[in-house]
Amino acid sequence: MNLREYLHFLSNTDSIEELWPAHCEQMAGYGFDRLFYGCSRFHTKTSFGDPEDFTILTNQSKEYVDGFLHSGLFSHAPMLHWAMENEGAASWRMISQMMASQTLTPDQRRVYDFNQKMNVTVGYTICFKLAAARARAVISLCAKEGITQDQADAIWAQHGADIHLMNNIAHMRILSLPYDPPNRGLTKRQREALGWVGDGKTTQDIALLMGLTKATVEKHLRLARESLSVETTAQAVLKAAMHNQMFVVEA
Repeated sequence: MNLREYLHFLSNTDSIEELWPAHCEQMAGYGFDRLFYGCSRFHTKTSFGDPEDFTILTNQSKEYVDGFLHSGLFSHAPMLHWAMENEGAASWRMISQMMASQTLTPDQRRVYDFNQKMNVTVGYTICFKLAAARARAVISLCAKEGITQDQADAIWAQHGADIHLMNNIAHMRILSLPYDPPNRGLTKRQREALGWVGDGKTTQDIALLMGLTKATVEKHLRLARESLSVETTAQAVLKAAMHNQMFVVEA
């Protein structure tokens, strides 16, 4: 797809499941064939938040995801720390410069060594602009094997503005689409009950509206809290809303 066709596609796609493979294919056309998108809505000055609450989309291998994300290695990644303080796009040349100047910390060196092992060494990172103070979203674009950083920088010099635009629009679309974190998805009834709580209804009101007993409504709300790993129903409403799991239009 050309740029206009792709932007039309992004604007009209109905699901992340449809958007993400198409986005990976579009970026591969520019030479960046391994993508890793992450968004946290619970970022603080001392924590990235619970990784199970992140919106994670990637076509990297399971071995890479397990080693980088699930082991916690991501929290020391130099480009991620750059993204915590900056917006826009940055070349991974920055990492080799830090390596040459011996300014990488021991933990950052572990990330460097892991990425070297997995051949994730050439590319760009984009940090997206977000209005929420506790939100942060980043995408890494890893170049195809055989491409050097000089070549990747040349690609960016020619096409970077378009690549950045497409990733920005894809990111904004992802934020607007339902996302079920692994093991934290809600059932239709749980979403409906939380939706009525968000509308200000009492448990008794919800029981009448849903045609259930009050005890059954309380069970749905309890299971929703457990699924979302929160303590209160108010927190469950907030987290479900952030992931667009409430007021979902059923297929």
